[in-house]
Amino acid sequence: MDLRWKPNVTVAAIIEHDGRYLLVEEHTADGLRLNNPAGHLDPGESPMDGCQREALEETGHSFEPLALVGIYLSRSIHTTTEADITYLRFAFCGTLGEHDPTRELDTGIVRTVWMTPQEVRESTARHRSPLVLQCIEDHLRGQRFPLSLIHTDPSVNQIA
Repeated sequence: MDLRWKPNVTVAAIIEHDGRYLLVEEHTADGLRLNNPAGHLDPGESPMDGCQREALEETGHSFEPLALVGIYLSRSIHTTTEADITYLRFAFCGTLGEHDPTRELDTGIVRTVWMTPQEVRESTARHRSPLVLQCIEDHLRGQRFPLSLIHTDPSVNQIA
């Protein structure tokens, strides 16, 4: 039996415009929740590529990561399924691009919503995880790291 601990790697887009943050409202095993545009890193992609893909799939907007806001580790025990999952999240800020109104949002995404930091703080009971607010607070504090901090070896792109 393999007992090696393997956290789930996720990426998130921290998108701010005119003092508001772009969140998604999505169906989860624990009900309707708010989240940063985020998702699992797919095989063969760098964290930056995964963030671009997830932002597009969940919001219909193109997104270009410009800086790393932070790397986060969080454990979640889902109330309905009792699944015990640890997430390793790479959160990026960057430039929000064009919106494709014809693009269907990813499965489970109900809508996108722009919220002020205070509205995000007041809605913590509806957050998918504590990282939703933590990433926004870190962004508000001006926390930024260069993308060069993350190296993706070319072997990642060589999927069998």
